[in-house]
Amino acid sequence: MQITELTALELGRKIKKKEISVREALDASYQKIETADGELNSFVTLDQEAAYARAEKVQAGIADGSIAGPLAGVPTAIKDNICTEGLRTTCSSKILYNFVPTYQAEVIRNMEKAGAVILGKTNMDEFAMGSTTETSAFGPTKNPWNTNHVPGGSSGGSCVAVAAGEAPYALGSDTGGSIRQPSSFCGVVGMKPTYGTVSRYGLIAYGSSLDQIGPIAKDVSDCAAILEMIASHDKKDSTSVARSDYDFTSALVDDVKGLRVGIPSDYLGEGLDDEVRQAVLDAADVLRQKGAVVEEFDLSLVEYAIPAYYVIASAEASSNLARFDGVKYGYRSEQYEGLHSMYKKSRSEGFGEEVKRRIMLGSFVLSSGYYDAYYLKALRTKALIKQSFDRAFEKYDVILAPASPTTAPELGKSLSDPLKMYLGDIYTISVNLAGLPGISVPCCLDSKGLPIGVQMIGDCFKEKSILRAAYAYEQARGNFPMPVIAGTDTDACPNASAAGSAQNTAVSAADSAQNTAVSAAGSTQNTAVSAAGSAPDTAAGSVQNTAAAEQEGE
Repeated sequence: MQITELTALELGRKIKKKEISVREALDASYQKIETADGELNSFVTLDQEAAYARAEKVQAGIADGSIAGPLAGVPTAIKDNICTEGLRTTCSSKILYNFVPTYQAEVIRNMEKAGAVILGKTNMDEFAMGSTTETSAFGPTKNPWNTNHVPGGSSGGSCVAVAAGEAPYALGSDTGGSIRQPSSFCGVVGMKPTYGTVSRYGLIAYGSSLDQIGPIAKDVSDCAAILEMIASHDKKDSTSVARSDYDFTSALVDDVKGLRVGIPSDYLGEGLDDEVRQAVLDAADVLRQKGAVVEEFDLSLVEYAIPAYYVIASAEASSNLARFDGVKYGYRSEQYEGLHSMYKKSRSEGFGEEVKRRIMLGSFVLSSGYYDAYYLKALRTKALIKQSFDRAFEKYDVILAPASPTTAPELGKSLSDPLKMYLGDIYTISVNLAGLPGISVPCCLDSKGLPIGVQMIGDCFKEKSILRAAYAYEQARGNFPMPVIAGTDTDACPNASAAGSAQNTAVSAADSAQNTAVSAAGSTQNTAVSAAGSAPDTAAGSVQNTAAAEQEGE
């Protein structure tokens, strides 16, 4: 097994045992990036010099015992909206094309204490606004299972980096499903913790009441270990919660006897792809066979989640993004007359179409005469959705649901119809509105060879419940194959077809037959690959990088 095939915990153990050095782990990741990322475009910024210098320090810390975490020395990728001191952070936007933070996000501080080594910053939908990673100023990221398809978003770059073996694990942010949906599309495990569990200090905000940083990894065990590493109370973040228990890995037990699992019947109706529906029902059967009590129920208010979410998120975005005006940092237009002209031209030229669309929508719903009709009504709807989940969790420990109505769509098809793209978030956004934890776990491949993920949702601060259920399901499913990318190592996924068959046998005989036939599709991926993605076309206007970096713990 190659280094890039190892899970983060497996690699961490080999580093601790001195079977692999930190430098060798970095070499493996950068070699994979060099061969694969020219086509996949999962990274925006790489800093190999700083990474190798950091590797030496971490290796010395492991040797003297000062760094002893399970993920010490393991390379990682960071979504490009999380501030990294001295490393460019752009939010994949032209307006921040040259912004270099002067401080670390709190999650990065926690990771450094645990011995993490950062490979670089990953591509994303501009300012996390999108579901396909196509709105980036640095070009779209492509799905490693089939490069004609999107990887999902907005954390598409992070999910692709993990799925393709470029990074053992990564961090993303989730405002309305931006970790869970691309994880489902890319065949990796992605988790959104309870709101307030992970500090938002240093996360460049989209929707402050909805944003949450979370882990992306190859399996559930990695996600639990990463969450233990990054979760903490932070006084710099007024929404941070001091929890009494951060021992998430203790939930990794293959036992769900007596666990009460509910499936919202609202989620299985019209609009859900038949193969995705069957995958969810098969996952339910697996949990039932392992001793869980599974039944359907009516969640209600599902149809109101999308309008409520987009009103609230757009309103918060219009406020949060008002600071990007070309004055203190980022892009400034070359041609302007006077201060107001500079504001208008810098923002018009610096922001992409989707970001401008949401700023305009947010400004409208907050304007005089419409605030009560739209924004306040959306807040009341949000409260009702939370109450609906509260009633559900009086009866169930875990809610099982799809992560997306379909598997990954083709490139270009979603942006042509923004409303259709918004509707694709129907199964994930309620979790953010209610502040709940959720995890997406890959279960099988569809008839086109694309991954299908199932989502498990827990009550507030009940991450252990969903980790327990996800881990038990994963043990029954078996190892999920990695995509085989043309032009890279041919043995990145040895016996891919057999792996696909084995994992789906645990789910159902029908799916096993289907996926035995299609899992080999990964080996025919049309991904001619070379180097990291290109920078956007930016004007050389008068720009400044100042210490006025935007901390979003408030």
